Amino acid sequence: MGGTRHPDPTTTWHQWALGALRGPSQIFFQQNVVTGALVLIAFVIADWRMGVLALIGAVGGMLGGRAVGFPPSSVASGMQSFCGTLVGAAVFAALGGDAWWSYVLAFAGGLATGPVTWLVDALFTRTRLAVFSLPSTTAPFVIVATVVVLATLPLAVDAGPSDLPDEPVAAFFLSILTNVSQVVLVDHPLSGAVILIGLFIASRPVGLAALLGSVLGSATAVALGESWSEVANGLTNYSGVLTAIALTVTFLTSSAASWLYALPWIVVTAVVTLFMHRAGLETYTWPYILTTWAALIVAHSVRALRRA
Repeated sequence: MGGTRHPDPTTTWHQWALGALRGPSQIFFQQNVVTGALVLIAFVIADWRMGVLALIGAVGGMLGGRAVGFPPSSVASGMQSFCGTLVGAAVFAALGGDAWWSYVLAFAGGLATGPVTWLVDALFTRTRLAVFSLPSTTAPFVIVATVVVLATLPLAVDAGPSDLPDEPVAAFFLSILTNVSQVVLVDHPLSGAVILIGLFIASRPVGLAALLGSVLGSATAVALGESWSEVANGLTNYSGVLTAIALTVTFLTSSAASWLYALPWIVVTAVVTLFMHRAGLETYTWPYILTTWAALIVAHSVRALRRA
């Protein structure tokens, strides 16, 4: 992910505005202003300060992207702001939105996603890995967010108590929505519903893929013995949402083969997520990233699958 770098005219205000709105939608691989606006609303539903920090991170990401040479078209498409958006959300999740340093860190972290994206892109385009055409996807976000969170552990705030039910049926059905919201670090079923509506607005297959990843991820977590309270809040299942969208309709040409191919990898994503949680590791979207990279490398040798 990310455009070819070359000298370009100054980015216009219209391109900055489009980038700020499309960035949140690019978290789910969509270039859609309405979807992006609904993702921002999902942040605000959780806490208006989270929405502000996400936007600050997005602005930092666009400035960082331009600083290392990504063109205005890449800014306008949201490709330089989606990782910064997530960094801003991660800062809120770790540090809250009361202190001034949260806003400084959201901007600085967003800014850092520009050069980190450049480095990840270089790894995948200037080495032997180039043959696999691997996307940088959300890797710049998780790299930057992990550094920020580990560097600010003394400032960390405790997460508020969850009031989601732990009764099996209710927990499972709520998880279908919270899995979607937890992609952007939000623990709220209404936020998940708003994002899911946005995905269906962008593309019906994308919305269906998100549902597939959510349901199969939750089923895998249950099968592996995860508690119903953890299933309900979506922390064990959210990466499968991204894996499903990535492999069914985004990085592989959508076909019966791509949908079938995605199924075992969604399960693998859930297993990796649970392993990382139980090991006490900073998870973010690493399970999706690592699984999708592995799946695309394998897909390179599967004749029935074609890269999009």
